[in-house]
Amino acid sequence: MTPEEYDALTPEQRTAHDAQEKAREDAEQAALPYKWSQELDHVEVAVPVPQGTKGRDLIVDLRKKKIKVGLKGKDAILEGELAREIKEEDSTWTIEDSSLVQIHLEKLNKNEWWPHVVTHHPKIDTTKIVPTNSKLSDLDGETRAMVEKMMFDNRQKALGKPTSDQLQQQELLAKLQSANPDVDFSNAKMS
Repeated sequence: MTPEEYDALTPEQRTAHDAQEKAREDAEQAALPYKWSQELDHVEVAVPVPQGTKGRDLIVDLRKKKIKVGLKGKDAILEGELAREIKEEDSTWTIEDSSLVQIHLEKLNKNEWWPHVVTHHPKIDTTKIVPTNSKLSDLDGETRAMVEKMMFDNRQKALGKPTSDQLQQQELLAKLQSANPDVDFSNAKMS
């Protein structure tokens, strides 16, 4: 269905269409020999293996654009071209409870959702992804400062008080007034 056709649907038809597509997508994903999830910066893949499997029993090959996971001497469980490029040096794998290979794929481009892990497997609708909320502490210093300033300004506006920029302008005017007591700054405009 094209975006135009989707837009032409009634709200009830969209809801029914979305539910049908979600059920189809869920069935396709459940049929895969692994489970996966993603955040904007990484993809997590969980590949079940027979109980008692050791690291030495496995072949796990993580390349910039390819992945291969399997037991030595057997067909690969997961193999193919990755949906997007990864940072090989930051991508890792571990074995948990001797029955699950946990793979962390660090995305090269941290600003896009992957439609699938490998290109020959069914896609998910990335437009329906709802990202998890991040904590301020997860953000880098510059981004965190910008978000905190926006939050402060929104609180100030809601209370009918001056924003951080307006407070800064008031401070500057007060300094100018004290440095030049004989000049009237009451009608001064700041830009």
